Amino acid sequence: REKHFHYLKRGLRQLTDAYECLDASRPWLCYWILHSLELLEEPIPESVASDMCQFLSRCQSPNGGFGGGPGQYPHLAPTYAAVNALCIIGTEEAFTVINRSCPLLAFSYCCYSTDRSPWSLNSVSLNPRSAYCAASVASLTNIITPTLFEGTADWIARCQNWEGGIGGVPGMEAHGGYTFCGLAALVILKKEQSLNLKCLLRWVTSRQMRFEGGFQGRCNKLVDGCYSFWQAGLLPLLHRALHANGESGVWLASWRCFGEYVLSNRRSRDFYHTCYCLSGLSIAQHFGSGDLLQELVLGVPENRLQPTHPVYNISPDKVVQAVMYFLQKPLLSMKKEAAAD
Repeated sequence: REKHFHYLKRGLRQLTDAYECLDASRPWLCYWILHSLELLEEPIPESVASDMCQFLSRCQSPNGGFGGGPGQYPHLAPTYAAVNALCIIGTEEAFTVINRSCPLLAFSYCCYSTDRSPWSLNSVSLNPRSAYCAASVASLTNIITPTLFEGTADWIARCQNWEGGIGGVPGMEAHGGYTFCGLAALVILKKEQSLNLKCLLRWVTSRQMRFEGGFQGRCNKLVDGCYSFWQAGLLPLLHRALHANGESGVWLASWRCFGEYVLSNRRSRDFYHTCYCLSGLSIAQHFGSGDLLQELVLGVPENRLQPTHPVYNISPDKVVQAVMYFLQKPLLSMKKEAAAD
């Protein structure tokens, strides 16, 4: 735990040359480090939090959304990362960085094609990840309108293939990252019942490998620590959706084997895998028993992590704080649209 903290703390101020390739992903680095620290219950110094707010404000485009760095084009992925990072900080300074007026709302509208399939501005990506990033940002910052996600749920449902998982576009191979993003977006939009949930449950539980205990991202691939969240994070969402249907909430994954896999992983480290391995371990500890009041912590008590929200992947308290803050500040344009309806 202490080694994790020192590794993450160093990354807040200085990165090695190895991270030069992530120059267009700097809000992601902020999010990965901040979320890892909150899972470890490590406080963020006020000076560091303020510096990070100022940096992320420079990543924000005057036309809406956040880019991968100062002066870079806005994109849904770094916008999601920046908003999550600012919500983790959770100060007035952090919340006021997010320009929700016309720019962010207009940016969100620009990121949808004519058939309501989500894409990312200034790129060619068109997949459920973009829908999730947009839905997460819009719901946290209270900019969802009746027309913003019109048709999106139907498009995501078409991305579920014969395997049961969700692909990048309709007809493509199912993938763990796209599957989580697709289901999480539908949960936010309250449309998860548009999927074949039992088929999806069978697919994701089949992605846990018996020997390692971890999850693979696709059929016939190796396990990877990042799928500790992208795949295992699906299970609480499926449990909730199936329970709403009055169906059995029996867990089909081996959470003990999964927890042992995460705790024993000795491969090379980076901030991305640190974040999602810890996130997956938190999911296993707080949701693995199927009972929110019963935790499943392997090893010493110090292994316990703070819970993470299975939809937004930040602390549940931070989700509530952000939602309540922005609910008190409705946009004038949204009031007009609601009145027109």
